Amino acid sequence: MSVVDPPIAEKHAVWEDALAIPTGALMMSFGLFLLDQIGGVSGGLAGVAILASYWTGLGFGVVFFVINLPFYWLAVRRMGWTFTLKTLIAVTLISVLTSVHGLYMDVSDVNPLYGAVFAGLSIGVGMLIIFRHGASAGGFGILAAWLQETRGWRAGFVQGALDLVVVVASLALVPLPILLCSILGAVLLNLTLAINHRPGRYFG
Repeated sequence: MSVVDPPIAEKHAVWEDALAIPTGALMMSFGLFLLDQIGGVSGGLAGVAILASYWTGLGFGVVFFVINLPFYWLAVRRMGWTFTLKTLIAVTLISVLTSVHGLYMDVSDVNPLYGAVFAGLSIGVGMLIIFRHGASAGGFGILAAWLQETRGWRAGFVQGALDLVVVVASLALVPLPILLCSILGAVLLNLTLAINHRPGRYFG
């Protein structure tokens, strides 16, 4: 019985990245929009931005964009200009789109458990799409992608550890029932990444 060599993975074309990165950003921004509507929190720098927006009254998009700026230095040094530029585009789109959803829909009465679960899955799928196209959602995502690239640590597990720190810090600002829903959403987010974002498992 002959052994057939597996197909060689090909890089995504520019037009594929141009469609995929905005799609991932849209998915992520919708999940973050849902979390904002239930008063929940996420992990990573997105979670830091949500907490900062609760505390300062500033919009999430502005805070998220600004606190990501220092991480681009690491991105340029370790991951290259292409990765950095794609990440900058993704972060900018996420920052803008989180303010757009509320103009077209009202989900202010969404059940917190449903909202947190759907938000976690939506953010996870969005991050997965962005990761698969050679970018990240900024901040801790840059760090997670770099550690997976250089150390072989799964991005989902790295992101999960950082998320835990942020979620624990949320105790001072987020009611416990909402926080528990947010934790469930964060677990689903990181399981989505850990199961699906593994080098060598997929082609293309």
